[in-house]
Amino acid sequence: MSLQAELKQYLLQQGVSDVGFGQVLDEPKGFMGGCGHFVSLAVKLSDAIVDEITTEPTHTYFNHYRSVNAFLDQMLLKTGLFLDRAGYRYITVAASQSINKDGWNYDGRYSHKKAACLAGLGTIGKSSLFLHREYGSRVRLGTVFTDCAFETEQAKPVSVCGGCRLCVDACPSGAILGGEWQVGTARSEIFDPEKCSRHMKEKYKHIGRGAVCGVCMRVCPQACKRLQTVQKS
Repeated sequence: MSLQAELKQYLLQQGVSDVGFGQVLDEPKGFMGGCGHFVSLAVKLSDAIVDEITTEPTHTYFNHYRSVNAFLDQMLLKTGLFLDRAGYRYITVAASQSINKDGWNYDGRYSHKKAACLAGLGTIGKSSLFLHREYGSRVRLGTVFTDCAFETEQAKPVSVCGGCRLCVDACPSGAILGGEWQVGTARSEIFDPEKCSRHMKEKYKHIGRGAVCGVCMRVCPQACKRLQTVQKS
């Protein structure tokens, strides 16, 4: 068994829902200290917990959100230690960590969604949420960069939203602008993270200090389609 296959098997056994591998080709030389390949991890959220979200998040969802992020961070570290034991370098990108740069607090070190798309795990919706190929919007993501040269394919995801506007119409902040995502679309063209964050901090202080919402994730039919298929089989 190859190191790559062994790592994927290990992570799935640890409870990670899906694993993908990719390579960054559009960054300058020396990006991530020469760690240009990556492992993309996806962990599925609880359907029962997400389904409780109505017009605002729940206390249970906030706890679940934090728990899954913490689990992902542990899995990112375990991935890195696995690679380190095999003689490779690694850099973890936290599951949920914003970096304040020049007064803008809505970017991370690298986009987990972009990595997951490149790894072939799914696409991005009008909501700017990542849509997993099986679990739809109901996942959290994490990424580990490494100098281990995995076998990869540069996936070319396409939009699956079409004329659907459920997330646009349900968004309580008006942050989802209604545009359809394609490869190369800037987040600012379809989503306003500052408007989303401001609404959460103003309206949901009583639930996790205004750190989560989840309404757009709850209404996304990409998850519902999967659930309907399971119910019919």
